[in-house]
Amino acid sequence: MDINFEYYKIFYFVAKYRNITRAATALGSNQPNVTRVMKLLEAQLNCRLFIREARGISLTEEGELLYAHVEVAYRHLINAQEEIFRQDSQRCGTVEIGVTETALHLFLINALREFRQEYPAIKIKIHNQSTPESLKYLMSGKVSIAVITTPFDMPRELVSVNALDFQEILVGGTQYKDLSHNDLELADIIGYPWIGLGRESATYRFYQDFFITYGVDLKLDMEVATSDLMLPLIENNLGIGFVPETLALPLLRQKRLVQINLHSRLNIPSRAIQIVSDRRRGKSLAEDTFYKFLKSKVEISVK
Repeated sequence: MDINFEYYKIFYFVAKYRNITRAATALGSNQPNVTRVMKLLEAQLNCRLFIREARGISLTEEGELLYAHVEVAYRHLINAQEEIFRQDSQRCGTVEIGVTETALHLFLINALREFRQEYPAIKIKIHNQSTPESLKYLMSGKVSIAVITTPFDMPRELVSVNALDFQEILVGGTQYKDLSHNDLELADIIGYPWIGLGRESATYRFYQDFFITYGVDLKLDMEVATSDLMLPLIENNLGIGFVPETLALPLLRQKRLVQINLHSRLNIPSRAIQIVSDRRRGKSLAEDTFYKFLKSKVEISVK
């Protein structure tokens, strides 16, 4: 099917603004011409893309599907255009990444600080998401790199680099001090209130599997969207939960948290932060620069 690519550009602006007049203004065109092109596009695709409403237009199901792809393609083209216009003077462009909260705090923040010093002209857009959401964005092309925490199922189209291994520990607020005196079984503490990341996260799946291994059913009393929210809630005695040891240590030293020790036979597997990219897609100059920089930080740390 041979469709003029200009039609997709016009469609992008109409779908973005949900208004033909505003789209025509942004394109430097006029309303009749935009309307004509959209009718031609609908005829060539043999489907309806828009529904006219009192305050503008809305997308049909087919229109939403098309926009999801066109929006990604348009953004990539604009980013590439920026790089080509400016790469003769300095490395520049935009990199969009998906990252989990844990990966951000344990690995990425320090890497970003150093990267910005070396490549100040490259813009970074961060999508703070769960591991499954980041993988979904990566597969659809909405982000070019994902920095995420295990576990996750690795599609064949993706390739990963291990950035950092980390261990989590069980902690509670000072109200749970009595639990810190003995090595405990999961059955001893399952009745206490538990705080953890929500069911859509890799962390929830990780601990659900861990508890099932020892014949215990994990039920969270309080679910949070990001790991940043866990420590304040735990510190204020609202429950107990597993958090990265590196993040908990400062609060443990200040005696604002207590560590709850589990029996030695309860082996909590270590977890990892991984840098994931899609082998099917080429990287722009900025994306390739950022990806290689992250890999170099990993290589330095393992030497």
